[in-house]
Amino acid sequence: MEEGAPLLLGLDLGGTKVAWAAGDAAGGVRASGRRATEPSGDPRADVARLAEDLRTAAAAVGTEVSRARLVGLSVPGPFDPDNGTVLEPPNLPGWHEVPIRDWLEAELGIPVYLENDANAAALAEWRFGAAQGARHAVYLTMSTGVGGGLILDRRLYRGVRGGAGEVGHVQLEWEGELCGCGLRGCAEAYLGGARWAERLGRITPAASRVAELAGAAGRATPKELVQAALEGDAFALDEMARFNHYLGRLLAGLAFSLAPEVIVLGTIVAAAGEALCLDPVRAQVREHTWPAVSGDLRIVPATLGDALPAHAALAAAIEGLNA
Repeated sequence: MEEGAPLLLGLDLGGTKVAWAAGDAAGGVRASGRRATEPSGDPRADVARLAEDLRTAAAAVGTEVSRARLVGLSVPGPFDPDNGTVLEPPNLPGWHEVPIRDWLEAELGIPVYLENDANAAALAEWRFGAAQGARHAVYLTMSTGVGGGLILDRRLYRGVRGGAGEVGHVQLEWEGELCGCGLRGCAEAYLGGARWAERLGRITPAASRVAELAGAAGRATPKELVQAALEGDAFALDEMARFNHYLGRLLAGLAFSLAPEVIVLGTIVAAAGEALCLDPVRAQVREHTWPAVSGDLRIVPATLGDALPAHAALAAAIEGLNA
C-alpha cells in the first residue's frame, strides 16, 4: 500500500464464501481473508456479521474501520444499485429487499458502495488482471453459472437498472436445454457448471475416466470432466467439444455486438487451458465472424485466480471512490 494512500475495505459476498480485503486505490492488498457464508436466515444478523468481517479487515492492518475511506461491497444479483438493496439472491435464504448499504453504513459509520459480483470481477480483471490496459473488455464468469461484466470506453457499462452483462441468458438454442432462470436454451444451460454437472450426472458412462475420478458416474462434475479430457478420455473430449461449440457461439455474438479488444474467461475455461478449450474456441470465433471484428480480438483466461474475490471487492471500492 502506498504511503499516505487512503485505506479502502472490500467485501465479496458469495453464496458459499465471504472474502474481505484491506488495500488501496492502486490495487495493493495489505490483508485479506475468507470464511464460509453460513447464512442464518436472519438478514439483520447476517449483515451484522459482515460488519464484523470489515472490522477484522481494518484490524488486520492495524487500524479501526472508521479510518477507512470507503467500503466496496460485491454482492450477488439481483440488486438495486440506486437504493443499495439486495433483492432476493437464491443462495441467501431470508434475504428479501435487504437494504444492505444503509445497514452497513449505520453499523460502520463510513460510506458503502455496492456492485454486482460479476461487474466487480470484471473491474478486477480489467484493473489488475488479464484485461489491464484494454479500452473495451468483456469478462465472463464460467463457474456455477455464467455471468458477465462489460468495460466499454474504459468504463463499466451497467445498462438499464444495472442489467447489462447478463450474457449467461443469451439464448443459443430457442427451444434448447432448460435453464435455472426458467428460459430454454440459455448459454448458462450449456456452459454453467451447475447445469453441466446435472447433465454429467445423467449421461456419464460408468466405465469412463470421468466416473472413476468422481467416484461414481452420478457424482461427476466439470472438474472431473476437464481432468479426464486432459488425460484423453473419449467421452470427456466429446463433452468438451460440445462445451467449446456453445462457447464459440456465444463469443462470436459478443464479438459482433460489442467489438471488444479482449474477452476474459474464468474458472472452467482457465482450468481447461489452451489446447483443450481456448484454441478451439478462438478458431470457431474466427471462422464465424469477420476478420475486422475478430482479427485482433484476444480471448484469454482470467489471471487473478484465488485472489479474484479480494481484488473484486477492492475494485468495487475503487469504483465507489471514483463515482
